[in-house]
Amino acid sequence: MFVDHIKIFAKAGDGGNGCMSFRREAHVPKGGPDGGDGGRGGDVILVVDQHTDNLRNFFYTPNYKAERGVHGKGQRKTGRGGKNLILKVPPGTIVYRTTPNKPKPKPGDLDYEEDYTAKDWAGEFIEEEGQMVLMDRDEGLEDENDAETETVVQGEIADTEFGREIAAEEAAAEESMMVEDDDTVFDEDEFDEDEDESEDGEETDDVPESEYGEFVVDLTEVGQKYVLCEGGAGGKGNWNFRTDTNQAPIEFTPGEKGTEGHYYLELRQIADVGLVGFPNAGKSTLLTAISNATPKVAAYPFTTLKPMVGVVDFPGFMRCTVADIPGLIEGAHENVGLGHDFLRHISRCSVFLFVVDTAAVDQRDPISDIQILRKELRLYDEELGEREWLIVANKTDLEEAEMYVNALQYRFPKQEIFPISAQTGEGLDALKKRLCEMVGKRPG
Repeated sequence: MFVDHIKIFAKAGDGGNGCMSFRREAHVPKGGPDGGDGGRGGDVILVVDQHTDNLRNFFYTPNYKAERGVHGKGQRKTGRGGKNLILKVPPGTIVYRTTPNKPKPKPGDLDYEEDYTAKDWAGEFIEEEGQMVLMDRDEGLEDENDAETETVVQGEIADTEFGREIAAEEAAAEESMMVEDDDTVFDEDEFDEDEDESEDGEETDDVPESEYGEFVVDLTEVGQKYVLCEGGAGGKGNWNFRTDTNQAPIEFTPGEKGTEGHYYLELRQIADVGLVGFPNAGKSTLLTAISNATPKVAAYPFTTLKPMVGVVDFPGFMRCTVADIPGLIEGAHENVGLGHDFLRHISRCSVFLFVVDTAAVDQRDPISDIQILRKELRLYDEELGEREWLIVANKTDLEEAEMYVNALQYRFPKQEIFPISAQTGEGLDALKKRLCEMVGKRPG
């Protein structure tokens, strides 16, 4: 199972409490205080691991809590600190601080919302002062202003004292909102103040804002560490509070609470080149032919269900990484189909290879496919439309391909087009040579 986004809860360990103790030893009268300090709580630390490729482990255990510190003891013994909790994440993981999931309200809860109908209220009307009034549905809840807040069915609540008070408050609010046009001067700088502050703020490496919460950190380098939650400090024992005037203190402090929070982890695969194309265009076959990746390939059309990353080796000990982005469809930027589940992985690729089926096996037009895919990338993120891209005309071993290849060259005269056959290997050497020139690098 491939998991590339998950919400977790993490809590650092609490600090141990300080100890209140007095020395008790033979032949040592008035030994004085000897209460030790509590140990520090453990941290929750995220570590980027090159052997981890997705967030599957967090799916089974979404709640994490580090060990708390041990309480202090007598004889000035400091409690042992809690062990740090290490969580391994793959490179390209973005962390957001989010809010906890709200439990679904149940009937009987105060915040339970239900669409009541006339049938639900049947038999619960009473006659009061010649009018039909609803009875209080929630038994046991007493309101100090029951006489004023009762719901009147026939719409005469405005004639009550409570209704007149509400009307007066609304009129006062409207009057306070009125501003004379002649006496009002608007300062344009006030409206631009927020924009200026955002421009002067810290950059986040072009990480887009997420609907899941506040951006925390972007973990990209192997071995990179980040303390997600800090453990609480240990409490002080009464030995720390001794003075010349207070030689037998009974004061001590409890350990501090460790920080905690709900976090949203989002994985964006890191690759130099991204293969983009509609389903059944031959992306998986191409990735298998040029790299060490082994995605599923079959003789029938299907859609890959998870991104695959392979390493392409070039002469001279050069290499690059290529990601097979599963088939996109029109409207993916609006989360149609698998939508954002795959588009997030495109944002880290520096070069795009638009793989099209020039044999029109699925009765698709390669030119239209490229236009649709380019549009989807720009609508998802405007910056993606400005990156380098190449056209890979696949399946040229079939007879129908020559006509579509000529059409692509006529429609995109300034764009590099590589006619290939991922099945037979035709044209792959020229494509790999060009990739080596663009993104080839020596491993660090």
